[in-house]
Amino acid sequence: MRSIWNGAISFGLVSIPVKLVNATENHSISFRQIHLADGGRIRYRKVCELDEEEVSGGEIGKAYEDADGTMIPITDDDLAQLPLPTAKTIEIVAFVPADRIDPLQMDAAYYLSANGVPAAKPYTLLREALKRSDRVAVAKYALRGRERLGMLRVVDDVIAMHGLLWPDEIRAPEDAAPDGDVTVRDAELDLADALMDTLGEVDMDSLHDDYREAVEELVAAKAAGEIVLPAEPEDTGDGKVIDLIAALENSVRAARKSRNVEGAGDGDGGSGMADVHPIKKTSSKTSGKTARTTGAEQTTGTAKSTGTAKKTTHRTPTGKTVTRSGSSTAKKSAPKSTGAKKSTSTTKKSAGSTGSRTAAKKTAKTATKTATKTATKKRTSSSGGTTAKKTAPSRKRTSA
Repeated sequence: MRSIWNGAISFGLVSIPVKLVNATENHSISFRQIHLADGGRIRYRKVCELDEEEVSGGEIGKAYEDADGTMIPITDDDLAQLPLPTAKTIEIVAFVPADRIDPLQMDAAYYLSANGVPAAKPYTLLREALKRSDRVAVAKYALRGRERLGMLRVVDDVIAMHGLLWPDEIRAPEDAAPDGDVTVRDAELDLADALMDTLGEVDMDSLHDDYREAVEELVAAKAAGEIVLPAEPEDTGDGKVIDLIAALENSVRAARKSRNVEGAGDGDGGSGMADVHPIKKTSSKTSGKTARTTGAEQTTGTAKSTGTAKKTTHRTPTGKTVTRSGSSTAKKSAPKSTGAKKSTSTTKKSAGSTGSRTAAKKTAKTATKTATKTATKKRTSSSGGTTAKKTAPSRKRTSA
């Protein structure tokens, strides 16, 4: 990078030769003025007011205009002879915390580069001292014909200098605040905080000039002879008074939606919300099959028989429980035990051994006999109960 100033940093009695280099560059697109009639470029020529003749740069000097309009010539030699200690020196006058510098004073930024090998040691000393103290240096320097104020701080391994405006060059914020007393409710502040939290932070390196890119695309399209269609204007509200609460709520929703869309491809799933899927209903046939299979695994039909018995019972208006004939129950119990047999044999077959098949058959026969005995007992008890009920009225008639 080309240096724009050579001098030295005055650090007490230590002098550090440095070169001043621009730390920033301007990427804005510049336009030329043209004559609309023929496209010819408009140029400004420097003409003397007295003889109306165009003059070159070598014939132009400086002058100070007095209050009455008188021009007082000032030459470069006159300026060089001024008793200004900062003409070629960046004179450090104090070290202060960084928060003492008002950002309104910030101006152009420069890098200070060590000028020569002997400057490396004192340059490094000042850099490390600034790092350890966690402070910045306030200095005076002269550049482009005037004395300026600067702030020195460390950026990576380089000392950077920010030009500062003098305190009297900062205008007071008069008439900039809203007129009258404005009251802000806590609900509005809460929504504003929510919006700030939702927007979060940003990687400063990811920010770029969208307007400049749009202008470059426009220039490229016109150079290629393409037709440029006007973009649709965005709704900015036109300065209308709106419902602040509604606007904040909509802003929070939009910011959250934007964040979720941006994070949709991340590993954490974007919004962090799980998808909810409805549970499919199981048909009655499938439920019945599952229940039978469960009963078969237990190799007993007791639970199923009980379930059947419950279905065949009902209560009379007087509160008594009446059980229907157990013949149907016995009939239903037999097939269930057969199902147990099938399930048991199927389970045993999957084992893959002949001995297991024989044991499975024996177990199935035992289960069938047990189920038959249980059904016979229920028939007997049911029949006995019916006979007893029929006999009771006969005895009453005999005694009468």
